[in-house]
Amino acid sequence: MVKPGWRPGSAAAAGRQQPLPTGSLKIYPLRLLPGQDLKQELERFARQQPLQAAFVLSAVGSLSQATLRLADQTEDHLLSECLEILSLSGSLCPDGVHLHLAVADAQGRTWGGHLRPGCLIYTTAEIVLADSLEYRFSRQPDPATGYLELHIQKVAEATPPSPQRADETAAGIPSCPP
Repeated sequence: MVKPGWRPGSAAAAGRQQPLPTGSLKIYPLRLLPGQDLKQELERFARQQPLQAAFVLSAVGSLSQATLRLADQTEDHLLSECLEILSLSGSLCPDGVHLHLAVADAQGRTWGGHLRPGCLIYTTAEIVLADSLEYRFSRQPDPATGYLELHIQKVAEATPPSPQRADETAAGIPSCPP
């Protein structure tokens, strides 16, 4: 069996495991409770956390009602029944969110559209968000659409510090160079 992080000729191969390189995503698992509003809670989270370019990795759960803005419509559409969350996707940043939701009713009929306030959690919503440390998202007016649209900015490259194992850092023992 090959251990994670093992490479031929590495210190791990010689019996000393090296730390794996850290990624450029920060993961935020969330659980929303009955009665909470899905959109309002995600907007609150995006404002309270230091999110810079977040997006939804996964979402499952149920709603007691859903409010969606359907394609090319201006009015919200209310579904007043228990619904399963099939998918949630989109982007989150401190100055706004753009999220789409797909839900299914008890007969399996599916509805989807822009997530609007009024999507109330029935039993739970288990959501995993990821935040890119390489990009910065913002919402800026777009003269062509008339909407606040996603603006993507690459964060300047910085030289990462050399990694230390958690047990070495805690013990005050410096890491050996690779």
